Amino acid sequence: MAKYLIPCLLGLEKLVGDEVKRLGLQDVQVQNGRILCRGTDTDAARLNINLRCGARVLLVLGEFPAHSFEELFQGTRAIAWEDYLPADAAFPVKGYSISSQLHAVSACQSIIKKAMVERMKSHYGMEHFPETGTKYQVRFSLFKDEAAICLDTSGEGLYKRGYRAVGVEAPLRETLAAAMVILSRYRGRDPFCDPFCGSGTIPIEAALIAKNRAPGLERSFEAQRWSFLPSRIWMDAADEAMDKEFHGAYDIWGGDVNPKAVAIAQDNARKAGVDDIVRFEVADMRSFRRQSEYGQLVTNPPYGERLLEKSEAEELYRELGRVWQQLPPKWRTLVLSSHTEFERTFGRTADRKRKLYNGMIKCDLFMYGNV
Repeated sequence: MAKYLIPCLLGLEKLVGDEVKRLGLQDVQVQNGRILCRGTDTDAARLNINLRCGARVLLVLGEFPAHSFEELFQGTRAIAWEDYLPADAAFPVKGYSISSQLHAVSACQSIIKKAMVERMKSHYGMEHFPETGTKYQVRFSLFKDEAAICLDTSGEGLYKRGYRAVGVEAPLRETLAAAMVILSRYRGRDPFCDPFCGSGTIPIEAALIAKNRAPGLERSFEAQRWSFLPSRIWMDAADEAMDKEFHGAYDIWGGDVNPKAVAIAQDNARKAGVDDIVRFEVADMRSFRRQSEYGQLVTNPPYGERLLEKSEAEELYRELGRVWQQLPPKWRTLVLSSHTEFERTFGRTADRKRKLYNGMIKCDLFMYGNV
């Protein structure tokens, strides 16, 4: 069986682990910043197409102790690279080292590359490799002197769904937006609203979740061009995902004061294939009202770090708090912010908080209601 490693944003590990379990993979292990699991070749396609919150899907080729460059070289050379890479393959090497004796990443890259070449020389009978063919991105990790050598099946990160060609300032990654929707426990039955929608990422991810539409259907993946993976697995995985889609009427709304952002959001929804079930409007958050008994308000307002000064952001949070107080009591509200004084300015301590990262920005997800 194949072994897969799925890195993810800190704070999202359990969500990704649950996704992997629902896809039926085996030996699922949830660790800090990553999930490990076992599956078949077909699961490379299924994971890439279906995961909402994972960062990418790595195929693990080797794991071994690496206290020295010699151990790193020999462990890498022991991998049967000829089973994966054709003679003309391009095989760049990337990686990182944490709490390990081999802390110089560039030196580790060179050692791994050299070991791969030595192994492939003996198999292909070649002294030099042109690297003019299909790309096989090699990724390594060194953590506490344990090496993992992988191939990156995804190519571009899984947050790049393919629907957001253009964005506005301070975009939210699609994987984090999907996680916020999942944490709100939205399932498509109640109204869903984002009064700071920007380029529409949160409402679009909510629409994909409501329809149970796999987020990777509209994009391609690096491993689709690899010779050792059968091409049919990608069509089979796409067919399986489409068979599980729901069809119905949903109340999903996004508002923003910026007409340009709203136009971009509408175009992104069209590209994602959900423009029939999500509405975007030019609207001021201060006028936001909803009368339905149940619903979800999930939003990522400006933090006061790039788009607004902190004093302006605090006034915005006060206004949002006033709007929130007028919502029916059974609404769930989730607000992502890096502002350390959010609860004070919002006017209410969160019922729950969850630490997350928006890119490199450390944030809290402030959760109100039955969440």
